[in-house]
Amino acid sequence: MQRLRCMPDRQTIKRAKADLRRGKSKGSAAGEFVREEMHHIREGKHGARSTKQAIAIGLSKARRAGYDPGAPKTGSRATKKAAARDRAAGRHPHEPSRTRSRATEKALKREPRTAASHRALSRHAHAVAKRRGAAARSASARKAARTRAREARA
Repeated sequence: MQRLRCMPDRQTIKRAKADLRRGKSKGSAAGEFVREEMHHIREGKHGARSTKQAIAIGLSKARRAGYDPGAPKTGSRATKKAAARDRAAGRHPHEPSRTRSRATEKALKREPRTAASHRALSRHAHAVAKRRGAAARSASARKAARTRAREARA
């Protein structure tokens, strides 16, 4: 049987569960699904128009698998609505529609593969960091230092 696009790999779910067991946030667990999406694009399974789209696909997969990284704080009404729909789908998981899955995959196959390149990811991270204020970046660094200390103690 052909794997459906919407279904995450068993290995990804395993990694996400392990993250939660280690006490990481649901957002970190959802990151595993984003990672899987980047691998799919890099191996040529499909493409994405932008890095942002590739990340969005991964987060949508995470929500539908029951690993809700939380509601998007920013974004359009449509984005927030889509996230809510994916969260609802994650509460009652079911096999995705074969027809829609195939149509989505066919559309994504036409997209470029550069969205998951190291260069594109780096550029995206830099752009996102630039949009945040100095206080947010500072708080993020402080939190990183705290979690590093906790990891070292364990």
